[in-house]
Amino acid sequence: MTDAELFSHVDHTQLKAYATTADIKKLCDEAVEYKTASVCVPPCYIKWINDNYGDAINICTVIGFPLGYSTTSAKIIEVINAINDGASEIDMVININDVKNGDFDKVLNEIKEIRKATGNYILKVIIETCYLTDEEKIKMCKIVTEAGADYIKTSTGFGTGGATFDDVKLFKENIGPDVKIKAAGGIRSREDMEKFLALGADRLGTSSAVDILIKK
Repeated sequence: MTDAELFSHVDHTQLKAYATTADIKKLCDEAVEYKTASVCVPPCYIKWINDNYGDAINICTVIGFPLGYSTTSAKIIEVINAINDGASEIDMVININDVKNGDFDKVLNEIKEIRKATGNYILKVIIETCYLTDEEKIKMCKIVTEAGADYIKTSTGFGTGGATFDDVKLFKENIGPDVKIKAAGGIRSREDMEKFLALGADRLGTSSAVDILIKK
């Protein structure tokens, strides 16, 4: 794949707790230059990006991040605020506590409620694979499909592990035909990027794309 093709699948990411406006500006300038799929940023920077870049950038943000155990009502308020500020893609973290308790109806209902709140905007569901068994991952594939989300996403990048090839394979085998895959966390090479896409991922969440493809 060409550099341009790879960049078109990248959610160019800066989610560090200490990210400054200068960091976000650098991210956005790179996103415009290399035509990434989006920038994935903290909610507090959405309005600044929208005010300064307008339609030049597709803004993705995170909800219930990174631990996922916010209440559903709090997550919905985050979604509404993010969309009002200018975000067009929402990456939400599931309530992993509910998964571990086997309360899958609660997990499904939360994603459905957030799906309603996002409306026609893209919804990606982060299941944080590093904390789940294969059985739980398969169950989440079914739930994400039933809830009508656009993407299932592997990881926050803040857990004990990131995306793996095996998890993307497992997702591909168990999601519905209308659900896409985002691999995120620990993508560090061109070979990783190409293999995740070959296995069925549509988006790659990484802060390293420019270093990998341009700076080398």
